[in-house]
Amino acid sequence: MSKLMNKIDFVALIAVDRANANGDPLNGNRPRTDYNGFGEMSDVCIKRKLRNRMQDLGHKVFVQSEDRCDDGFSSLSERATSVMKGEKNRNVYAKKACETWLDVRTFGQVFAFKDAKGVSVGVRGPVSVHQAVSVSPIEVESLQITKSVNGEKGEKGGNRTSDTMGMKHFVRFGLYLLKGSINVQLAEKTGFSYEDAQVVKECLRTLFENDASSARPEGSMEVVKLYWFEHNSAAGQYSSAKVHRSVKVTQKDPMGMPTSAADYEITLQELPGLTPEIIDGL
Repeated sequence: MSKLMNKIDFVALIAVDRANANGDPLNGNRPRTDYNGFGEMSDVCIKRKLRNRMQDLGHKVFVQSEDRCDDGFSSLSERATSVMKGEKNRNVYAKKACETWLDVRTFGQVFAFKDAKGVSVGVRGPVSVHQAVSVSPIEVESLQITKSVNGEKGEKGGNRTSDTMGMKHFVRFGLYLLKGSINVQLAEKTGFSYEDAQVVKECLRTLFENDASSARPEGSMEVVKLYWFEHNSAAGQYSSAKVHRSVKVTQKDPMGMPTSAADYEITLQELPGLTPEIIDGL
């Protein structure tokens, strides 16, 4: 494994076409929006998809979703205990966790479980991911749906229960901007390597592979472009904020309603000495 020597920043453009990018459980699972109508995808949602892709690529992941559990453990506590086996030294505990699970040395993790017998360990990860925000306000549509399948036996010996009603919400179209960075100093502490950074890059490029669902049909979520900036020093030639701002996305017709990524103009402001790798998403 090669040591990560230089700071990395990245920007991804995500197209959402008639899909629920990230439902809000406090708002009837409608797509997340801010008070100005701009769409949002939480960093937690994005990290979940990155972890899923890490698993798909054959890497061990600590925070697994229930439907993707690949080691038979039903809780994080059980998974941690199986590896740590009563380890009390916090530094050794953190080091072993980082060596075992890619997502721990990538995003960090807090280990504070009842059966850990007083051991509480916090790991700060080098990869930070912002919440993704749409470039323009989004239009959310709602569809009334019914379930007419006989899931339960009706009362009084009936053969069929009545239909149940529900709602399905989706974004007509939205182009979201995802930003993130990889910190060299924190990478050194967790053992996050240059090869690990390449895995993160591939996970970002293929973010929605194996992610289809009724809320996100196959092809409705797409990484359009990924801008990968590798600096020439650990501190970086420019601040992350300046690098992220160098990718400018504007709507070609401010009065129109965009229907595809082609309705936006994407430009890259030149930063002397820092040229990004521009990658097409899957």
